[in-house]
Amino acid sequence: MNQDEQDKALARFEALEIRMAHQDRTIDDLNTAVRDQWERIDRLTKQIERMVDRLQRVEDSGPPDGSEPPPPHY
Repeated sequence: MNQDEQDKALARFEALEIRMAHQDRTIDDLNTAVRDQWERIDRLTKQIERMVDRLQRVEDSGPPDGSEPPPPHY
């Protein structure tokens, strides 16, 4: 292998190392984004569950037949 071929091979190797470093950074960034989204989804899911429970308690504490008495000024 002559010097020119070695230089080309070294340049290709360096380009591959640079590309791999960029891909590693992209993977880390995407992993962080996915993790943050899952944390947010978990928080929102818990919030919805609390709201459903709260709504159920309000519905359960209402009149048994589902009708409301007329307002006092009616």
